[in-house]
Amino acid sequence: MPKLKTHSGAKKRFRITGTGKVMHQTQGRRHLLIGMSSTRRRRFREDNVLFDTQAKKIRMLLPYAR
Repeated sequence: MPKLKTHSGAKKRFRITGTGKVMHQTQGRRHLLIGMSSTRRRRFREDNVLFDTQAKKIRMLLPYAR
C-alpha cells in the first residue's frame, strides 16, 4: 500500500490533541484589530474545537496525525 500524502494546507491550519479533538485558530485575527475592544482581541487568542462533522473531513486530510 503506498503512503498517503498529508494535505499541506490542513497541516498548517489544524492540529489534533491527544484526546483526538481537532483544534483551529479563531478567524478575524489578522487585521482591523485597532477598532476592536481588548476583550474581543483577547478571546481571539484562544484555539477553538472544530465540530465533529467538520473534524471528520479534516482527519481525512491529516492521515498520520495521532
